[in-house]
Amino acid sequence: MPTFSVVIATAAPAGQAVEAGGAFVKIDGREALLRSVELFLNRDNVKQIQVVVPADESEEAKRKYGAHLSFSGVKLVTGGPKWTDQLAAAAPKIADEATHVIVHDGARPLVPYSDIDALFESATKGKADAVALTAPVRSELIQIDEHGNPLHHWRADEFVHLLTPQLYSKELFLSSAAKGEPLPLSHAKLLKGSPLNLRVRGAGDASFAKSMMNLLPKPKSKPMSNPFEEAQW
Repeated sequence: MPTFSVVIATAAPAGQAVEAGGAFVKIDGREALLRSVELFLNRDNVKQIQVVVPADESEEAKRKYGAHLSFSGVKLVTGGPKWTDQLAAAAPKIADEATHVIVHDGARPLVPYSDIDALFESATKGKADAVALTAPVRSELIQIDEHGNPLHHWRADEFVHLLTPQLYSKELFLSSAAKGEPLPLSHAKLLKGSPLNLRVRGAGDASFAKSMMNLLPKPKSKPMSNPFEEAQW
C-alpha cells in the first residue's frame, strides 16, 4: 500500500509571480500555511509532513508556528527562497517508509478533500510516476511580447491551470530535487481538480478565500483517536 511524505513549500512555484504574503497571509485569523497543513493531518497513509520556510523567515516561523506544528508531528525545515531550493531542502529528510511524495503550495488552502483522496487513490490504481491536479482555463489567452503587443491567440480549451498538491514517486522526487531541477510533468497523469483551488497571493485575497472555504466539500467525519485532536490548532 502506498505511503506518503508531504512537502509543503512556502515559496512561489516556478513560473508564478512572487507576491508579498502568500503562504503567510492570514485567512480569518489563521495563516494560509496552517490551513494547508490541516489538509493532510489525521490521514493514516500520510507518514510525514514537512513545512519548508526560507532562511530569513525561519526564526519567526519557529516562534509563531513551531509549537503548533510540533504538536501535530509536522517538521519545520529551513530552505532557500525558491521553489526548487525548498524541495531540495526537504529531500534528504523524506521518510524511508514513504513510497510517494506529495508536493503542495502552502498558499493553496482551498483544496477539497475529495481532490486529495483522488490524488492518493491514483498512487494505488496507476503506475504514473507523477500525477497533478488541474482546473480548466475559463477564458481565451493571448500571448504578448515584452512590450505588451499581441503575438498569438490561444483557445481556452487548449490549456488547463496546473494546481497543487501534486504526487510523485519517491525516486522521481529525490532525483529531481538532487539536481535542483523542476519536478517533471511532461508525462504526468492529469486529474481534474476543483476551480476553487486558488492561490492566495496577498492580503487582498484573504476575504475571498474565506468565503470560498464555505463552498468546499466537507471531509467524511471520523472519530477522534485522542482528546487532543480537537484542539490541534
